[in-house]
Amino acid sequence: MINRLLVANRGEIARRVFATCRRLGVETVAVHSDADADAPHVAEADRAVRLPGNSPVETYLRIDLILDAARRTGADAVHPGYGFLAENAEFAAAVIDAGLTWVGPPANAIAAMGDKVAAKALLADAGVPMLPTWTDLDQVTEFPVLVKAASGGGGRGMRVVREP
Repeated sequence: MINRLLVANRGEIARRVFATCRRLGVETVAVHSDADADAPHVAEADRAVRLPGNSPVETYLRIDLILDAARRTGADAVHPGYGFLAENAEFAAAVIDAGLTWVGPPANAIAAMGDKVAAKALLADAGVPMLPTWTDLDQVTEFPVLVKAASGGGGRGMRVVREP
């Protein structure tokens, strides 16, 4: 049973996790940057920990600071939220190595999904229906297409290509 959950995220996703925790009787811990100190997710959590700095790189992307916040607040579980470290296998493994419960997919599943081309091949082998993928634009016969990097996340780098 989880008694106190730290959400390693901000905004609406953290608020939704906190609402579910309240219904389940689980205490919540918010983390926040200096810029988010007055954000609703901070006010709605049972406890809040400041991550010094303003940018995501200084705060929400710092595994060491998030694990320290969990330790200092007595959290026994960590939920990654969406974005930031949610797709980071190293983070999932670090949470487990710290003796905490990871509320998310296993680290090996996160790693497997990190390479979009390999992930689609894995899913296709499992019989999951999907749209075609081309690794070479010379193979494309119809436009427009959406071009996306094979690794990375958050929709960064996606471009619509309307003609050869």
